Amino acid sequence: MHHTLITGCTGFVGKNLIDYLQQQNHFDITGITRNVEAQALPVNVSLKSYPALELSRETWDSYIHLAGMAHDVKGTTEEEAYFEVNYELTRKVFDRFLKDDRADKFIFLSSVKAVSDSPDGTVDEHVKPEPMTAYGRSKAKAEQYLLDRQVRGKDVYILRPCMIHGPGNKGNLNLLHGLIRRGIPWPLGSYENQRSFLSIDNLNFVIREILSGHIAPDVYHISDDEPLSTNELVGLIAKVSGRKGRILKAPKWLINTIAKAGNLMASPLNEERLQKLTESYVVSNAKLKKAIGKELPVKVRDGLARTLGSL
Repeated sequence: MHHTLITGCTGFVGKNLIDYLQQQNHFDITGITRNVEAQALPVNVSLKSYPALELSRETWDSYIHLAGMAHDVKGTTEEEAYFEVNYELTRKVFDRFLKDDRADKFIFLSSVKAVSDSPDGTVDEHVKPEPMTAYGRSKAKAEQYLLDRQVRGKDVYILRPCMIHGPGNKGNLNLLHGLIRRGIPWPLGSYENQRSFLSIDNLNFVIREILSGHIAPDVYHISDDEPLSTNELVGLIAKVSGRKGRILKAPKWLINTIAKAGNLMASPLNEERLQKLTESYVVSNAKLKKAIGKELPVKVRDGLARTLGSL
């Protein structure tokens, strides 16, 4: 029986990972959460609070640190809050791991945003980290803390996923799905961007491979095999939802003019939003796949279709 500690156990990734690992029949899981009484998990998952973890003498084989503050696209979160959760909490959990004589694996769920917010070209592990946002900087600082304190017999894995999706998640996919479902045309068809996605099923698979000892400790970027353009995504949403996905290819000069005007007024489209909606963000998973020596189980379109079908 593999005794595993998972922080952030009640979040989207945490709940999915626990369900996945429990299907393997040889994982004994302890979940760490801020509010033990308010959370509901399977009865065979032991729950602890963070203060209780620091005081506990219990030991585990591996630590999976998923807890963190997500990137706030609305920009309303204070910078200090990111560092308090994404860095300080990571530091505390990792220090607990180092004191645990039994534990030999620490998996940290970071983000590709710890490397770059608006990359020029494909993002792989050779790209020099230059995060611009508080979210990215807090994740990068946490990564560095782990890397600076590695010791023999304690394997550290830093996973940098791109946008994770799956049934039950919330985010831009939901917004785009709602747009197409209501018959509203996608107005930015003139922009041919490419973006990487990550199915929750592929992330779960990678974590299981690490726990099984099949991957060497290192920093890995995680994504599905192929990127998709937003126009391709609109077409996939239309196919899954049985709607007609209409794509308008308005001239870029016109869209750019509207976005500039949006900077001066309360408009749903300004230059910052336009950049986020149309920029490319392609992540390479070549290093990870070489380390695993296997194909990822879920293809990008199949994973997205499963997610979209649940909305």
